[in-house]
Amino acid sequence: MNTDPISSTPKDGTGDGVDSGTGPGTGPPPGSGQPDGPQPDGSGWFGWFRELGASGRRAFAGAFGGYALDSYDFFTLPLGMVAIGAYFSLDTGQTGLLTTVTLVLSALGGALAGILADRIGRVRTLILTVITYATFTLLCGFAPNYETLLVFRALQGLGFGGEWAVGAILVAEYATAKNRGRTLGVIQSSWAVGWALAVVVYTLVFQFLDEDIAWRVLFWTGALPALLILYVRRNVTDAPKATEQRRSSRDRGSFRAIFTRDLRRTTLFGVLLSTGVQGGYYTLATWVPSYLKTDRGLTVVGTGGFLTFLISGAFIGYLTGGYLTDKLGRKNNVALFAVLSAVCVVAYTNVPIGSNTLVLLLGFPLGFCMSAIFSGFGSFLSELYPTAVRGTGQGFVYNTGRAVGAFFPTLVGFLAGSWGVSGALIFGAVGYGVALVALLGLPETRGRALL
Repeated sequence: MNTDPISSTPKDGTGDGVDSGTGPGTGPPPGSGQPDGPQPDGSGWFGWFRELGASGRRAFAGAFGGYALDSYDFFTLPLGMVAIGAYFSLDTGQTGLLTTVTLVLSALGGALAGILADRIGRVRTLILTVITYATFTLLCGFAPNYETLLVFRALQGLGFGGEWAVGAILVAEYATAKNRGRTLGVIQSSWAVGWALAVVVYTLVFQFLDEDIAWRVLFWTGALPALLILYVRRNVTDAPKATEQRRSSRDRGSFRAIFTRDLRRTTLFGVLLSTGVQGGYYTLATWVPSYLKTDRGLTVVGTGGFLTFLISGAFIGYLTGGYLTDKLGRKNNVALFAVLSAVCVVAYTNVPIGSNTLVLLLGFPLGFCMSAIFSGFGSFLSELYPTAVRGTGQGFVYNTGRAVGAFFPTLVGFLAGSWGVSGALIFGAVGYGVALVALLGLPETRGRALL
């Protein structure tokens, strides 16, 4: 049985792993940041939000917006992939490579952002990541050839990789252990919000413009996140208590520290977990739009309609998964939805031709399950590492897994030529099996204080 690898990180209350530290005079103060006056007890539907305090709520808004726009910029590629492939005369392997380089470079971006978050602070690093992914998404729209687009998309991955980890840590350090999973689950749901916004813009742009220019316009709208920077710079600050702990440690931002004897096992199995979950997710996120247009023969408007069911399921899945990760525990939530996601992938890709209504309906549970598994990631990874190396550990684990998992979409792209997109998509289910294996080497962290 795996033991807690961070003996210096106590749990709330009596240390039995169950949060009992939210009452007056016990455990950490709500948010573990700036108190902002008397705090509510975190009960009720929106108690998790009230207990953040004023500073925590501003941090929440900044992280929510940053991740939503991160999602928007990511999906400009999958949604425009068919048009891009036609414009540059690409095969499915080449178009799949565009996603892969984004995700591979995101590993480097995430690792660097994690180190910076521990050294210069969460908010400053958040601003840098948003500037990076917005700038290079915009430049993708000006790419004169496939090679240039590949380079710009790879560089976009540097910012894309760092934003989630930094934003999640920023909010996690304000949240209490009792509601941390739910709070980070809502942050995670902003991915569906950005995805939905991208689908709306895609539908409008491709309806009114020729495909040869429409995909460029879609990329140009990726400059929108720059507006968020103004809000973050003026209103968002790091959690004071966590900042004090981070600055007082000599190990802050140390890559070597996450591979010490106490943390090595956590880091390696964390990477495996992240690889499995993201390999499955990005396979679907990258290829489902192409699957709907090619294998199912849907129009632009039809594809947008089908994706609406998928995204609606994703949004509710993020919220539900956030709630369940606090109730069931981090590991149980991942295990439950890994199994259900694999089942949904197999069902979705094996619907007979002509049964598009069934594909439409199955989109909701598919989106629900493949998103609910992500809801616990923000809290789980934050709780696995002490404050001084939390950014470094979470940035490395999440984004290394993303980089390795990125080869799943490429594999699907190369197999699609002979198997068809629907047949190749089955490899998404393999990723969820990998995630189940990874859980065997990780501790349960529900109720753990961030110290």
